[in-house]
Amino acid sequence: MLGFRHGREPTNRLRVDATMHFSPATAARAAEADDQRHAAMSYVSEAFAEARLDGLDVDCIAQAAIFASFVEMVATYGEEATAVFADRLAERVRGGEFTVDRSSH
Repeated sequence: MLGFRHGREPTNRLRVDATMHFSPATAARAAEADDQRHAAMSYVSEAFAEARLDGLDVDCIAQAAIFASFVEMVATYGEEATAVFADRLAERVRGGEFTVDRSSH
């Protein structure tokens, strides 16, 4: 789901056929993966909200979530594939991929 193969670098989420058109099966798999990512994010957001209501510091929650995520990724995809993913995080953060406009909340 995260674009990894065991022990390999992350792969593209969508596969394109030889004519550069998305097949219906590929589109369906991509839509299902998007649905699962949105559901997973909802679960994580709810866990953060509950932990904050219990008085936990948001920084501690975030660090624990990152650590738990990396433990799972290493167990699933291996150290090298996870390291490649991690190497790309700084650029993604600097590019604003994780920035949420909190002024609208």
